[in-house]
Amino acid sequence: MKKIVFFFVLLVLFSSCDKELVKRPDNLIDKGMMIDVMYDMALLDALKYQDPNSLYANGINPKTYVYKKYKIDSLQFVKSNAYYAADYREYKKMYDDLNGRLKKEKASVDLIIKKEQKKSVAIKNAKVKKVQDSIKKAKKVKEVKIKKEKDSIAKAKKNLKVKK
Repeated sequence: MKKIVFFFVLLVLFSSCDKELVKRPDNLIDKGMMIDVMYDMALLDALKYQDPNSLYANGINPKTYVYKKYKIDSLQFVKSNAYYAADYREYKKMYDDLNGRLKKEKASVDLIIKKEQKKSVAIKNAKVKKVQDSIKKAKKVKEVKIKKEKDSIAKAKKNLKVKK
């Protein structure tokens, strides 16, 4: 009898673990699109906190922009998000994918920024060198003029000595 009760308790326990916590919504957003939506929202939120007026000055509300872009509504997003969040392991995988994508994008942006900084430093150095070269040329021209003046003064003195 104890074995039957134990078996029945195990059967109930395993069958209850299989039950979904959140019912699957009718218009569930697929995982790939959900990651894209979360990615765009993360970027727009970061932009909103970097420069709050930039989005609103251009008439962009981040969430409504994303909803229009992916042709979804806020209720669909909330229900899909709750459904995916109910399965912790899958939701973590989604966020890991999102985080990897953001890190990859950040690395490429950082690389572009470094290249632009090197380019601007090179342009600045070229301008400084050009100015220094022009200063050197001006000094040489001035030295040549002074030398010519000295030579002409020396010739004039010789001419005066010769005439005396």
